[in-house]
Amino acid sequence: MGRTSDAKEKIVSAAESLIELHGYSALGVAEICKAAGVPKGSFYYFFESKEALALAVIDQHWAVERRGWTGVLNSDAQPLERLRRLFELTEAAQLTGQRNCGTVSGCMFGNLTLEMSNQTEAIRARLQGIFDAQVDMVGSLIDEARERGEVVVSDTHQAARSIVAQLEGQVLFAKLYNNTSLADTLWTSALSLLGARAPQTAAEA
Repeated sequence: MGRTSDAKEKIVSAAESLIELHGYSALGVAEICKAAGVPKGSFYYFFESKEALALAVIDQHWAVERRGWTGVLNSDAQPLERLRRLFELTEAAQLTGQRNCGTVSGCMFGNLTLEMSNQTEAIRARLQGIFDAQVDMVGSLIDEARERGEVVVSDTHQAARSIVAQLEGQVLFAKLYNNTSLADTLWTSALSLLGARAPQTAAEA
C-alpha cells in the first residue's frame, strides 16, 4: 500500500506544492498521490480527509516560515533593521517562487484565508493562529523600537497587526500583477505607519 516511512512526507510535500500553484479546492486525492508517487490507498492510511492533509500542509509550511521569521526578528540588528530584513526575506521568497514556477505564488496562508476561511472552521482557526503569532512576533520588535525611542505608536499590538496586514496586502498585489517589485514600498510605508525614520547603516553612522 505504499506505507513506507516517507510516504506521509511525500504526500504532504506534494500537496504543499500543488496548493501553492493551484489552490486547495480544485485538488483531488488522486492528483496529490500521483504527484507524490504513492498509491491512493496511502493517502487514507495517513489522513482521514483532504482537510486533515491541508492542516498538515499548513503546519509544515509555517514551521519552515517561522524559522525564517525567528532568525531575522531575533537577530542582533537594531529593531527597525530587523523589520526591513523581514520584508526582504518575504520578497526574496516570492522571487524564488517566481523563478521556479514562472509566477508569483503569493502567501499560502493569505491564499487559503481567501479561499477556505468561510468553508472550514478547522482551517480558519489554524490560519488565525498563524497570523496571531506573526502579529505577536512583529509586536515584540515594535515594543523594542518604542523603548529605544525609534517609533511613535501608542498601541504596538495594533501597529503590528497593521504591519502584517500591509505585508500580506503587498504580497497579494505581487501575485496579482506577477511582479515582486510591488513589495518595494513596504519599508517606506512601514516607517510612515510607525512614525519612524530609517535607521542609519554602519557606513552612515
